[in-house]
Amino acid sequence: MSTTPQLPLAGLRVIEMGSLIAGPFAAKTLGEFGAEIIKIEPPGSGDPLRSWRTEEGVTSVWWHVQARNKKSVAIDLRQPEGQDLVRRLAAEADVVIENFRPGTLEQWGLDYDTLSRENPKLIMLRVSGYGQTGPLRDLAGFGVVAEAMGGLRHITGVPGEAPVRPGISIGDSLSALHGVIGILLALYHRDAHGGQGQMIDVALYESVFNMMEGAVPEYDRHGVIREPAGSALQGIAPTNAYPTADGRYVLIAGNGDGIFRRLMKLIGRDDLGEDPELARNPGRVAQMGRIDAAIGAWSSVRSLEECLAQLGEARVPAGKIYTVKDIVEDPHYQARDMLREVTLNDGSQLKVPGVVPKLSATPGRFEGGGPDLGQHTEAVLKSLGLDAARLSELKEKGVI
Repeated sequence: MSTTPQLPLAGLRVIEMGSLIAGPFAAKTLGEFGAEIIKIEPPGSGDPLRSWRTEEGVTSVWWHVQARNKKSVAIDLRQPEGQDLVRRLAAEADVVIENFRPGTLEQWGLDYDTLSRENPKLIMLRVSGYGQTGPLRDLAGFGVVAEAMGGLRHITGVPGEAPVRPGISIGDSLSALHGVIGILLALYHRDAHGGQGQMIDVALYESVFNMMEGAVPEYDRHGVIREPAGSALQGIAPTNAYPTADGRYVLIAGNGDGIFRRLMKLIGRDDLGEDPELARNPGRVAQMGRIDAAIGAWSSVRSLEECLAQLGEARVPAGKIYTVKDIVEDPHYQARDMLREVTLNDGSQLKVPGVVPKLSATPGRFEGGGPDLGQHTEAVLKSLGLDAARLSELKEKGVI
C-alpha cells in the first residue's frame, strides 16, 4: 500500500488559458499541490514563454519551472471548433484561469457567464492589467506598467535618479498569488456554502497596490508621499546596506530598540546606543545619516564574513546580498529542498526551484519539467469522447 499522502488539491481540474506569467504562475502553484492542470496553447507556436530568455529554436529553461505538472493541449481558440472543445472541457472543470485582455473571452463565447450556464460550480480567475471594469479595462496591461501604477516603481531606486524597475516580473507574480488566494477562497465558499461558483477579478496594478503598506493613510493623514530611499527603508532606522573592506555590502537591520543598542555596543558607539534621542525609531529616523555613517565606518574596515560573524554573535539581524550563484551553492537552500534537479523530456538534467509553501502533511511536489507543445492533446480530447477520425479531422483543419 502506498504511504504517499494525497495532495490537498487532488481531484481538482483546472483549465489554463492565456500565456506568459500571471495566469500560468497561478496554475503552476495549484498544480504543485495536486490539481490537474490542462494548459491550452495555440498550435504551432505555443505559449510565448517557451522562447523567452533563450535563443531561437531552443525551449526556455524558464518554461520548465512555469509549466511543470501541466498537460499541454494545443487548441486554436480563434476557431469555433476550438472554442467548442474548450467549452466541453470547462463543463467538466472546477476552475478556469485566463489572462487575456478583457473582452477577448466574450468574443470567443468562453466568458464566465457563458461557461457557468453549463457548469454552475465553475470558478474562473481572470487576470488583467486593470481589471474587468473601470475606464482603463480595455487597455493592454503589462507588469511594468502595473508596477508603476500600483506605486512600487516610484519608491524603488535612488533619490534623484530615474525610478528603477525590479529585475523580475513582480507585478505578474503578485497577481498570480492573489489569484491563487481568490481561487482557494472561492473553492471553500462553493464547497461549504451551497455549491455555487464565481468569477475572480484580479488586476495587476491592484496586486501591486495591495503591497503598499501604509502609503495611503500616511498621505491622507499627514500629506506624506513615500519617496525612494536607495538601499534603506524610509521611516525605519537603521536598516541599510553598508560597504565592507572586500568591496561587498553587508545588510544590517538594527531597527529594534534593543537591537540598536547591541549594534552600537558592537561598533564601539555606546554614545549613540545610550543617547535618549535615539532610543526609539522616530528619533533614529531623524538622525539616520549620523547613524548610517557610524555603522559604515565600522563595516568598511572589515570583510563581509567578519561583519557577519560579529553581528551574529551580537544577535543583530544581518546578511549578504545573494546572487543566483550564491543561492545555488547555499547549504540552507539545499537543506530546505529549495533546489531540485529534474529530468527533462530530452533526457537532460536541469536544476529548478523547489515548492513554496511547505505543508507538513501534504507537501507540494513535481517530477519533471514543462511538457512539449501538444503533448497531451490526444489523451485529453479522447477523454471527451473524440475518436481517432475526429482528431485527425481537427488536425487537418489546424484546430488542434
